[in-house]
Amino acid sequence: MGEDSTNQHKNCSCNTSTVFKSLNTEEQELLNSKLRCNSYKKGDILYREGSRITGCYCIQKGILKIYKTGVDEKPQIIALARPGDITGYRSVLSNEMACTTVEALEDSVICYIPSEIIFTLIKKNSDFALSLIQLSCKELNQANDFIKDIAQKTVRERLAEIVLMLNDTFGTDTEGYIAINLTREDLSSIVGTATESVIRILSEFKSEKIIELKGKKIKILNKERLKLISESIF
Repeated sequence: MGEDSTNQHKNCSCNTSTVFKSLNTEEQELLNSKLRCNSYKKGDILYREGSRITGCYCIQKGILKIYKTGVDEKPQIIALARPGDITGYRSVLSNEMACTTVEALEDSVICYIPSEIIFTLIKKNSDFALSLIQLSCKELNQANDFIKDIAQKTVRERLAEIVLMLNDTFGTDTEGYIAINLTREDLSSIVGTATESVIRILSEFKSEKIIELKGKKIKILNKERLKLISESIF
């Protein structure tokens, strides 16, 4: 990890992120004055599950994977974070150890916000406090949906849903492939199944001309059919 330029924070996503949009000019200047923006290489860890963190992180560039470790030491990816997202804030607010590990999925620029600044802004700006509550509720709903899907959907249905989610969240590149490169291991971790199962079902989707594969890349060819599969209709 290396320190980025001193002017990096001027272009930080904190200035445009939905969570911080309610800050007035004085509050935004306070936030910017305390930001520390750092470069992370692919595979770098921002913080680990069970560690004490003293601030939260706003993504300026890159993608992070957020995961928990199971009893067998196998990671379970519970979220992917992109520019404009923040992570670590719930541990800061609850004054508890980090409940997840956060790793750079690609070379990234991440801005660190000390916890005292978060608490100052919460006390000064009720709209900012409300935005954090709403974000926390949204993430809780997503976690509840994930638990329901694990219990009620087949692996094929969950994989179809995850592919659609990745397409909607990250968009596509110039060739139409989903603009995020996940290993089959990462994909299986998100779905909650064995890597072999993901490889087999992706091959089935390809044979059925629902998707196209190019290395780690995935292109959706038949979005409607994939949606029907994800909804347990097809």
